Amino acid sequence: MEAMVNTVKGWQENPVKFARSHGVSLSTEAQKPGSKDQEVHVLIVEGFLIYNYKPLLDIYDKCFYISIPYEECKRRRSTRTYTVPDPPGLFDGHVWPMYLKHRKEMENNCSNIEYLDGLKSKEDIFSSVYECIQNSLLNSL
Repeated sequence: MEAMVNTVKGWQENPVKFARSHGVSLSTEAQKPGSKDQEVHVLIVEGFLIYNYKPLLDIYDKCFYISIPYEECKRRRSTRTYTVPDPPGLFDGHVWPMYLKHRKEMENNCSNIEYLDGLKSKEDIFSSVYECIQNSLLNSL
């Protein structure tokens, strides 16, 4: 997790240099001196437990969490193919209880999470996040 903090801080210090050093090409418009979009950079940090590590919480401007109910989570997990399949009872005996434990920790540690309905389409979720980020950027001008 400390490596992730350092990586995000490296991006914050110089997003353009960071992108180039990681093989990410930037639009030519964003690279032009005087371009009004020159200073707008968005980094998406995603993963399991990213809201359970305090040093990362201090970095985020926006927090989104896609949640789904137990039944849907179990159904989705059962459709995945793993090299080593889940042993019987793993979901109910370990996966779901650990999810609940870590979600409770997250809710106690991070008060500015916007919860998204994981039962909605990917397009709807994307639109919600995009609109929120766009509004934040417009309000910061």
